[in-house]
Amino acid sequence: MTTTGSSDRAPGSRPAAGGPTAETADGERAYDLFQTGARFLAERHPGQAVMYLERAVLLAPDKTSVREALGRSYYALGRFDSAAETFAEIVRRAPANDYAQFALARCLLRLDDVAGARRAARLAVAMVPGNADYRRALDDCLAAS
Repeated sequence: MTTTGSSDRAPGSRPAAGGPTAETADGERAYDLFQTGARFLAERHPGQAVMYLERAVLLAPDKTSVREALGRSYYALGRFDSAAETFAEIVRRAPANDYAQFALARCLLRLDDVAGARRAARLAVAMVPGNADYRRALDDCLAAS
């Protein structure tokens, strides 16, 4: 999937497919938390987004859409280690998730793990060869070598 903007900015958004529905004892629904967090992220308030998305992940740990939004929020905050852990968990659960591979590459490059970043970027490019953002991420990894 094509992302928007420069490949050095926070990894772009993806539309959520099938929102989370788990609920806490006090009626807090994962879907509502996700929607609120995604709105804060879209409005460029990643700190507020993290507060909602971390709770949503606890309620709906299997929802990739929630984890992606949380990873993007961490990235936007400069919390590259947390973002990398989040995207690595998505990749562990769904190795064919090209966007997670791309985002993981961006995070690892920021953490100076060039070999790990290059590996993830190569996988993203192999999965979607025509994606210019993925290609730029790989080029950045190769230049950092």
